[in-house]
Amino acid sequence: MKNLLIAFALLCITVSWTQAQKPPMSPRITAESPDKNIKVVYGQPSKRGRVIFGDSGLEKFGKVWRTGANEATEVTFKNDVMFGGKMVKAGSYALFTIPGEKEWTVILNSTLGEWGAFGYDKIKGSDVASVKVPVSMNKTPIEKLTITPANNGISIAWDTMTVSVPVMKHGSGASTSTGK
Repeated sequence: MKNLLIAFALLCITVSWTQAQKPPMSPRITAESPDKNIKVVYGQPSKRGRVIFGDSGLEKFGKVWRTGANEATEVTFKNDVMFGGKMVKAGSYALFTIPGEKEWTVILNSTLGEWGAFGYDKIKGSDVASVKVPVSMNKTPIEKLTITPANNGISIAWDTMTVSVPVMKHGSGASTSTGK
């Protein structure tokens, strides 16, 4: 009986170790703008036949989303920037969005490491910028969430929707409005 218990324990340890070695279903992606001023680190979920946005979708219209999988997406600016017309200091921020049918709200928050958006109401006082951007509809659905930092913005594309937030280095001709 003792040998059977030892064999069972070894089997459990082996299965646990094997499970731990599998890559996550939503891999962690790091993307940088060509000028290296913007870095985005996010969990990249796949559509896998699901309805992604809308009242019957995975991400409901009008509800805060961590904009990725697992931990909230992290955006780092090497320099001060104008994020959708709002002044944002150099540093790292959590990225949240509120998807809508025609417009999204894109939020930068100074609290890092949040798992999902479940606790967003507790940290929303740490928002440093909140901008509304129009939705562009994709002709064909995009299978994997893709966040693309460019020298002049950040684009978020998944399923049938894409949004883009203009980002300019501070002092490069942008307006100087501040606040949310």
